[in-house]
Amino acid sequence: MTQYVLAVVLGLLFAFGTFLVLRRDLVRVVWGVTIMSQATNVYLVTMGGLSGSVPVVAHGAHGGGGSVTDPLVQALVLTAIVIGFGTTAFALVLTYRVYEEHGTIDLEELGDYEADPLGGENDGA
Repeated sequence: MTQYVLAVVLGLLFAFGTFLVLRRDLVRVVWGVTIMSQATNVYLVTMGGLSGSVPVVAHGAHGGGGSVTDPLVQALVLTAIVIGFGTTAFALVLTYRVYEEHGTIDLEELGDYEADPLGGENDGA
C-alpha cells in the first residue's frame, strides 16, 4: 500500500513541477524545476529502499537476518538537496537581475525583447 501512495505522490509532484515549468512567469519556472528535482530525490530514496535496519551494528554483533537500507543513496540524495538549494538560490538571484534589467519576468515579453533589443522599429538598413 505504501508503494502506491508514494507512486501517486511522486506522480503529482512531477505533474505539478511540469505544470509550473510550462508557465510564462520566470519565478514559477524556477520553482517548477525545484519541485521536479525534489521529486527526483524522493524517487531515488524510495528506490534505494524504505524498509530495513540501520547499517551500523555494535562491535562483535551479527547483523541479523533483515535487509539493510543502502546508505549510499541517502548520501547522494543529501548532496543533491544541498546542490539543488544553491542552484535554486542562484536562479532566483538571476531572475531578480533579469527583472531589474528588463522590468519584467514574463517569458513572452523577454522573448520579444530579445527579438528586437533596441525596442524600436527596424528601418531595414
